[in-house]
Amino acid sequence: MTSTEVDIDEENEEKPKNFHEFGLDDRILKAIAKLGWLEPTLIQEKAIPLLLEGKDVLIRARTGSGKTAAFAVPLVQKILSNKQTQAKQEIKGLIITPSKELSKQIYEVLIDLTIKCCREVRVIDISPQVNLDAQKSSLAEMPDIIVSTPGRLLQHLKASNLSLKHSLETLIIDEADLIFSFGYEDEIKKVLMHLPTVYQAALASATLSEDVLTLKKLVLHNPAILKLEEPPLAPPTQLAHYSLAAEENDKAAILYALLKLHLIRGKTIIFVNTVDRCYKLKLFLEQFGIPTCVLNSELPAVSRCRAITQFNSGTYDIIIASDEKALDEAHIMKAKKGKRRKDKESGVARGIDFQFVANIINFDFPLDVNSYIHRAGRTARGKNQGTALSFVAIRERPLLQEVEEELKECYGRDELFRTYQFKLEEVEGFRYRAKDAWKAVTRIAVREARLKEIKQEIINCEKLKSYFEDNPKDLQSLRQDKALHTVKLQPHLKDVPEYIVPPTLKRLMGVGKRKRKFDRDLAASGATATKSRHQARASNPLISLTLHKKHKKAA
Repeated sequence: MTSTEVDIDEENEEKPKNFHEFGLDDRILKAIAKLGWLEPTLIQEKAIPLLLEGKDVLIRARTGSGKTAAFAVPLVQKILSNKQTQAKQEIKGLIITPSKELSKQIYEVLIDLTIKCCREVRVIDISPQVNLDAQKSSLAEMPDIIVSTPGRLLQHLKASNLSLKHSLETLIIDEADLIFSFGYEDEIKKVLMHLPTVYQAALASATLSEDVLTLKKLVLHNPAILKLEEPPLAPPTQLAHYSLAAEENDKAAILYALLKLHLIRGKTIIFVNTVDRCYKLKLFLEQFGIPTCVLNSELPAVSRCRAITQFNSGTYDIIIASDEKALDEAHIMKAKKGKRRKDKESGVARGIDFQFVANIINFDFPLDVNSYIHRAGRTARGKNQGTALSFVAIRERPLLQEVEEELKECYGRDELFRTYQFKLEEVEGFRYRAKDAWKAVTRIAVREARLKEIKQEIINCEKLKSYFEDNPKDLQSLRQDKALHTVKLQPHLKDVPEYIVPPTLKRLMGVGKRKRKFDRDLAASGATATKSRHQARASNPLISLTLHKKHKKAA
């Protein structure tokens, strides 16, 4: 079988056409207008017509390029068109993803796209790990589209809760390059045995790895291969990369100073390399009254999805995520021997659409190039601006050089990372406070925090499940940034006294005008800070980093 390859050069492509030119159903166009998608992205412009024609398609484009809509829009259109001639209710579309979080995310996109035709096109997400019988009745109603992880789908197929052999018309596999790396090769091959002989298929991926090419041979027939010819991350004019020299003993103090002095603004994801580091950093910041939420593979799936939803909706601005997929083989083997069971169907750095993220902070530098790309790819999505700030110790310098060499080649630039000149001696008072606070977070405190949060989330999920089904608004008010209280809190640490604020910032923020708490002065002098930020940036290295606060929603 032959494949047709189409290289999409973003610089040379003409402006994307309007969604109306695809011949879409008016109900889909109204939903797209409500979502605020002004025009299709380049990958959507190329993929949607091919999928509407019934061709198999392999989509390769970086994160944030609009791959989800590229396959979701034609799938809904195809089902609506078939409804005009087919009266029988059957399962027509199947979307497989490597994680529960991504399944929920795609499900929500489909719900938004079908808001004007929800009676005609029904969608169900079966990835949540509830009892199979609880989902059996919903599957018996023959939803038009099913979204699932491979393992969960196979469980239902083996239990005969659904049959796809004679009805399925479209198969879509998202984040295809992760399906095998997450250990789903056997499950996928078994699922394919339950599918019809003929169906339309699409694979969406950020890379064209060997795993993707293997999967392509299994599910695609004479496909069109769409490759968006662009670097793996947004261009430097959109995504700024900074490195900050920081040894292990100073990282916490620097982060504390950046946050409390409001030098980091907007929604922020802080990445660490282990679950323990998640809780250690949360407990550290908790002592200074900085609310955060943790996200890792040990939390129940419902809790992880709720954390992402609340972060995206603006309930809180800082999330601490452990990128465990970045660990080397030694760490992975050690994790497998641990007592706590991790969910292999969870994903943090890949696939999840964290919305309106202004900043990525690598508190722990990632252990390989791909991990850096996937972390930094959480910001500067669509046409939004973003910043990636990496704390780099001496031992992490080789990793930084490796990442920089790789990205230099992609962008064709001599220099990509800018140095963030942070003068630690100017915030000696912050370092003094941070040192004691960091030591207070012992291994026992971290262990107790992990157990307490996991147990509490399990209780919430089980006891309140039916209540929240009837009262969805109350679910939004259940915040995840509750204090864990496994470390003794000292109320005075929440405020920043004037005497530890650097002189340059006192002039900038107007702290000396009145003897009040620094946080109140900062809020009162916001207009002054905005007006003089550009003049002060050159002389004050603490605010040399431009961080982005306002974003537009991307397609």
